Amino acid sequence: MRHVQDFYSESSSHGGVSEYKCFRQFSRDRLLHEMLGSARTENSKSWKVLIMDKVTVKVMSHSCKMADITDQEISLVEDLFRRREPLPSMDVIYFIQPTKENIVMFLSDMSGREPLYRKAFIFFSSPIPKELVNHIKSDTSVLPRIGALREMNLEYFPIDNQAFITDQDRALEELFGDVENFKTVEKCLDIMATRIATVFASMKELPYVRYHASKALDESAEATPRDLIPTKLATAVWNILSKYKSSIPNFPQKETCDLLILDRTVDQIAPVIHEWTYDAMCHDLLNMDGNKYVHEVPSKTGGDPERKEVLLEDNDPVWLEIRHTHIADASERLSDKFSTFQSKNKAAQLQQSARDGNELSTRDLQKMVQALPQYTEQMEKISLHVEIAGKLNKIIRETGLRDLGQLEQDLVFGDAGAKDVINFLRTNQDTSPENKLRLLMIYASVYPEKFEGDKASKLMQLARLSPEDMKVVNNMRSLKGSSDSKKTTGSFSLKFNNAKTKQAARKDREGEEEETWQLFRFFPLMEELIENLNKGLLPKNEYSCMNEPGPTPEPGSQRRTQSTSERSTQSTNPHSIRSRRTANWGRARHSDDGYSSDSILRGESTDFKKLGKRIFVFMIGGATRSELRVCYKMTTKLKREVILGTTSIQEPPQYITKLKLLSEKELSVDGLKL
Repeated sequence: MRHVQDFYSESSSHGGVSEYKCFRQFSRDRLLHEMLGSARTENSKSWKVLIMDKVTVKVMSHSCKMADITDQEISLVEDLFRRREPLPSMDVIYFIQPTKENIVMFLSDMSGREPLYRKAFIFFSSPIPKELVNHIKSDTSVLPRIGALREMNLEYFPIDNQAFITDQDRALEELFGDVENFKTVEKCLDIMATRIATVFASMKELPYVRYHASKALDESAEATPRDLIPTKLATAVWNILSKYKSSIPNFPQKETCDLLILDRTVDQIAPVIHEWTYDAMCHDLLNMDGNKYVHEVPSKTGGDPERKEVLLEDNDPVWLEIRHTHIADASERLSDKFSTFQSKNKAAQLQQSARDGNELSTRDLQKMVQALPQYTEQMEKISLHVEIAGKLNKIIRETGLRDLGQLEQDLVFGDAGAKDVINFLRTNQDTSPENKLRLLMIYASVYPEKFEGDKASKLMQLARLSPEDMKVVNNMRSLKGSSDSKKTTGSFSLKFNNAKTKQAARKDREGEEEETWQLFRFFPLMEELIENLNKGLLPKNEYSCMNEPGPTPEPGSQRRTQSTSERSTQSTNPHSIRSRRTANWGRARHSDDGYSSDSILRGESTDFKKLGKRIFVFMIGGATRSELRVCYKMTTKLKREVILGTTSIQEPPQYITKLKLLSEKELSVDGLKL
């Protein structure tokens, strides 16, 4: 039997080095080659059975297709807890979590005189406790039937080329809801820390672990349990990584990358503001199930239209190109693509010629038949996105979303105030309750004092919203707990004509691009945090580090500091949460603001060998589509691969529902010590 750590033989891109792979490729390669491929030995039978539990089957499905698994000589995939047919002539691969229940099931499969399979190769998704290893060793009938017993340390779920989730959709409720239920909080954080740590085990990376620190207004005020959540997670992650340093062969002994742990309280506007990129609008405005989009296509038999499901994912080149572009930009690009395709594709040209009444030669027909399969496939992809963009633009027109979006962003950047909100609510009574609620949530984030006392109920009456909707706004404000009393960089005042003061949650930033699409001014706080992390400018009183780096950066690493003159220039400018970019609905098509598809594609095809150290950002309580977009933008801008981790990806409607489920009584708990 091989040792639990035998599989760690390859070095990471930074730890000892061979080849720099993009993030998503790591899990796919490890599952297919390091795990399934390693079971293909001279003494093993060729075709095997693969058995997984409910968590590891998700891990596998997020990284590999069934065809990939079959290519590794897997003929059957089974559920560990379902009744299975004995196949004593076949070898089996177990990819399971190291739990007592799973070990009991494995032993019952392989022990005794008549095991279900010939030889077993066992791979654990996270570190296995010693007592469970001893439990396996104690069964002498099983030991000779074990071909390998290893820790894969791979228990995260890649959802994008630069993003993963820990698959904890209820993290917001469990961590920020009933904070007195310490067992629930501890269990949630333990799972989260274990899964985050396996990302670094897989990639052979050791990060500087930074986190949004608890900081009360004065030393006499005690931090609430919610304030300490990033601290507790950072501690748990670092403890696991410290063990990896001694338990995993070739694991880096010095830091190779950066990890920044945040929670949803640092930016409460990003989850509810309307984000105007194609990707975000698809998930916000269309009734999608995850990445699944259902549309109608003409019936091949001439009957009623048929419903067809498509996945908007990375293997669709059209989706990859336009997903992070503004909806207006995406619509223009799709129109250009459609026209160009029609004019250049041979099959399309010949079909058009036939429609015009021209006779087609046998050679022409032959060319058309040869070009038809490719033509049909490409045409379907372009037509799909033309249809989706058309639906989105129709919804934007019919719901008056552009005016609402303008007001949302004006509020965020201090260009609108109470009068503008009141005027909008009075003159746009037909706006949907959800959109009015999202507007008031943004208003409450920028002007919290406007929701004190009976002011909030008057606003809700004007908006014709229910008490349940009022609870959402209250819960959002309470979610931050003592953060409202922290001296953090929140809203600030802007004076206009020396008269009334307007507040803003974002501030103009010098030196930013001026040519952008209208309603593309907003960007999540995460963008500036990543930039400041890269420059070594994160405020240490707000963002602590578990393993503080020394003053001198490592040779050959991405610079984390700036020159003295640059530092002094930045320090004289007032700190802002967000900066504004001047808006234009129809900007120059080829401007490179990092958001355009051209920029994103260049980021995707970047020579990874030239990139600096990776940056990982983990958002507790759910990340947004805008935050994912920021990671792509920052990868291109900083020449460092930026990877987003989170408990789940949050769409605005789901986020609002989760806030509604948090009771005000639970959220009002204050001053408790963990």
